[in-house]
Amino acid sequence: MNKGYFITGTDTNVGKTSATIALMHYFQQQGKTVVGMKPVAAGCDVKEGQLKNADALLIQENASLPIDYQLVNPYAYQLPISPHLAGLSNPVVLATVLEKFAILKELAEIVLVEGAGGWHCPLNQHQDISDLAEALALPVIVVVAIKLGCINHAKLTYLAIQNSSVSCAGWIAVCLDPDMLYSHETLESIRAVLPVPLLGTIPYSENGEYTLLENPLAW
Repeated sequence: MNKGYFITGTDTNVGKTSATIALMHYFQQQGKTVVGMKPVAAGCDVKEGQLKNADALLIQENASLPIDYQLVNPYAYQLPISPHLAGLSNPVVLATVLEKFAILKELAEIVLVEGAGGWHCPLNQHQDISDLAEALALPVIVVVAIKLGCINHAKLTYLAIQNSSVSCAGWIAVCLDPDMLYSHETLESIRAVLPVPLLGTIPYSENGEYTLLENPLAW
């Protein structure tokens, strides 16, 4: 059976795409074929005659094999606002996302699905990112940006996932602020309170490098 993971974040702009690309590289280094998916993206630009998202393009480029953009990002919205507002004229339909995911599952051994915003980011007028994660039924990996407030956000996100029908495989720390005080101690505080493993740490990089420094879990 094909494996996959759903990548969520404690909020928007916490490094979900960095973590997704790093995981794609990690699994490829283990000899696995990997593709990625960002089903919903806002703040897209017109490229080659269609709306495309920069993060989704990165996911497409780092896949083990060529993948059509529409499979990677079926819902691309122009305005950089919440998907349920950006997509009023073309709301997210979970069944459509599941159809694209089913195709990707047949193409590679690992499928990584990156969410939008945080766990309760609204996708349409009735459903959130959490509903998408539950529909896909994939183990969840939480991305935590190591910054002020992240301990609270990490705990709240984990509790929300715990109250859902999906499991939490672990979390990834992304270091976005090179000047943050007590960053290591903050990371260790999260490690102490979350009962799931730290799967990797992505250090701060000005060059956009996607490297997991540690991988304590045998995937």
